[in-house]
Amino acid sequence: MAIIYRKTEVGQAEIATRALRVPLRVRQALILVDGKRSDAELRKLIPPPADEALQALLDLGCIEAVGGTAAAAASAPASAAAPAQAAAPVVLTLVETCQRAVRWLSNSLGPYADPLSLRIEKAKNREDMRSALVLASSFVRQQRGAASATEFEQHVGLPPEAG
Repeated sequence: MAIIYRKTEVGQAEIATRALRVPLRVRQALILVDGKRSDAELRKLIPPPADEALQALLDLGCIEAVGGTAAAAASAPASAAAPAQAAAPVVLTLVETCQRAVRWLSNSLGPYADPLSLRIEKAKNREDMRSALVLASSFVRQQRGAASATEFEQHVGLPPEAG
């Protein structure tokens, strides 16, 4: 059964005030929750790992299920995460990878991301892209720490051992 999520008062307050200081990826997921989209639709729109973002929003009380049973809603993201981890990683096209990387870097680093973004945009093949992403991940690790670098790597589909 499809589960429909909507923002709670806590979620609406987070959009307005950023009081909970949720990570950007989770905030983006919160913005997409509209009370109309099913969990399957949200998983297509939210960058991987979408189930973790939905579960974080549920745990924080930012969203609630309005369609399906409460028990199904509470367990859906956690149970769906296990098959997603066992499945092969999502493979993005070169253009999708470029767009995701540049957007993430720009949102996280602002103008400091410009030289990295240019290098990523110039990549003509997977090897060039991988080289640019490894460099970007290294820069993010130096500037924002290992957790941010890991988030970037997951967002663009770069295996963690490469960064």
